[in-house]
Amino acid sequence: MLGCGTVGRALVEILDQRSAAIEEAVGIKLEVTQIAVRSLETDRGPAVDHDWLTTDTMTVATSEDVDVVVEVLGGIEPARQLILAALNAGKPVITGNKELVANHGAELFAVAARNQVDFLFEAAVAGAIPILRPLRESLLGEDITRIMGIVNGTTNFILTRMTEDQASYAEALDEAQKLGYAEADPTADVEGFDAGAKAAIMASIGFGVEVVANDVHHEGIAKIDQVDIAFANRLGYRIKLLAIAEVFDTEQGREVGVRVHPVMVPITHPLASVRESFNAVFVEGVAAGELMFYGRGAGGSPTGSAVLGDVVDAAVNLRAGTYRPVPAGPPAMIRSVDEVESAYYLNMEVGDAPGVLAEVAGVFGKHGVSIGSMEQTGLGEDARLVFITHIARERALRQTLSELDELDSVRAISSVLRVIEA
Repeated sequence: MLGCGTVGRALVEILDQRSAAIEEAVGIKLEVTQIAVRSLETDRGPAVDHDWLTTDTMTVATSEDVDVVVEVLGGIEPARQLILAALNAGKPVITGNKELVANHGAELFAVAARNQVDFLFEAAVAGAIPILRPLRESLLGEDITRIMGIVNGTTNFILTRMTEDQASYAEALDEAQKLGYAEADPTADVEGFDAGAKAAIMASIGFGVEVVANDVHHEGIAKIDQVDIAFANRLGYRIKLLAIAEVFDTEQGREVGVRVHPVMVPITHPLASVRESFNAVFVEGVAAGELMFYGRGAGGSPTGSAVLGDVVDAAVNLRAGTYRPVPAGPPAMIRSVDEVESAYYLNMEVGDAPGVLAEVAGVFGKHGVSIGSMEQTGLGEDARLVFITHIARERALRQTLSELDELDSVRAISSVLRVIEA
């Protein structure tokens, strides 16, 4: 093992409990022999034998006494160099490192294939939920058209608290940090970068093309407030941070659009009922229709469980002298977010004067954005207008917002959220 933090310790504990059952099921005894750590003094718990520990990471990655390497260091370097060394030494590698796979997956897939060994990373997306293996194996013959889901437990916990307990964003984030769901610096979670890396991985595997983290459009949840939550509830929606990957057939070929942003989800949609730190992923295919994968998407034990599943697969394949390559397709043709279509929720403050609504509606019409519903509430001398549009192109919506922002009658555009239908 390379690393022995929360996930690494959980993996050792699960293996300690399950090794006999695994041996009985597949005829292979899995043993930890070496663990590379930064400090030999840190308490790793009773399941970790101190004699396994070393600070020599490269020796662990390439040692003849090691059959399978598990990387749980996180980050890009030195994890990338260590994994490449292990693969080039003919060792299968298992990782849960979403940042690394989302940025350097194609390189790692190619090196693993060249050395005819497994490179497995089920734990990189949605913790214990088996989503990548079905995409790689069970749905290999399926024409997958969309992958959409809640893949960040921190943001889902925050939005759950804001919805059910009327907590402010700051209060919900503080609770998430105290419970260990959010880091001291929560940027990667709340701004959508964590979910974006996972979306890139799912798109790459599901669509058979290379999608990297920089291809993903990100918007976070920090601007969501109780006004938005209240309007969403009253209109029959829940606000969720969704990762969405879709394919579009064009004259130039198949384009892939990948994005992460808050979405108003109808309460009748299964994703609306996903609470707390749970994750759920919808996969839509031409033949299979809609499939949903649900479970705990983070934490040491769920992630350790996913890692162990990959370890067993790699060990079985190694004994059989085989491996399962990751399909490495060409770089995806990325569809600009400006070309994506959606319905939208807009919340704006305007001067409460005759003709304002007509003026605002005229701007929508000018840019071809059709209004589905509108609600007005008073704010003293001002008023609040809430619109839900019909399906519109993102570029047209942005042009509408730009022109609305220039109107003297528009005090502020408080919120803009995408809306999906049931």
